This record gives sequence, structure tokens and C-alpha cells, in this order.
Amino acid sequence: MDEAWIVPLPTFVQEPFEVFVNGVPQERGSDYDVRGRELRFEKPLAKEGRLGTVRWLSIFLGIAGTYRKNDSVDVVYEAGGQRRVASALPIIPPKKEPLRPRT
Repeated sequence: MDEAWIVPLPTFVQEPFEVFVNGVPQERGSDYDVRGRELRFEKPLAKEGRLGTVRWLSIFLGIAGTYRKNDSVDVVYEAGGQRRVASALPIIPPKKEPLRPRT
């Protein structure tokens, strides 16, 4: 997995756990891998990010909506004998190599 989207696991989440992307169960090994305290996905994931002033105003006025990709990664785990959910975990995109000038 060279190019991976990384989702850091919260410190309170311990194995065993279940992983969901947009409510769809994910399989370890085929959909994601675990490396240390991180989930690593090969398929692209995205967070919408902050809306700019113009976009926010157009949504507020009903002129436009927001249709950007906004994935949600949730982890279901057990703590104190109860099932709990860590939801909307942060997504870190792969690092892009800076462009080098041709010589």
C-alpha cells in the first residue's frame, strides 16, 4: 500500500473493532489494513472540508447545494462491556511528492 488514505484510531479504541465507510462494513485485508494505530485505505477517501464564504452564502440563500464527496469513517468497538462508536474520524490523504524541476 504505497498510496494510502490514513485514518488515525483514537487511543480509546482497542481491537477487536469493526470499520464502516459511509455506513458500509469494510473488510480488513481487502478494504483496509491496520498499521500501528492507523487504518490505511487504498481507495480514495475525502472530507468535504470548510466551505468558503461565497459557497456558504449560496447554500444559505438556496441558490446552490454542496455536492462534494464527504466520506465518513466510523469504528465500532467495545468498552466496559458496551458497544460504542467512534464516528466521523479524520481522514489524512496521501502525501504528494513535490514537483521537481527538470534539468
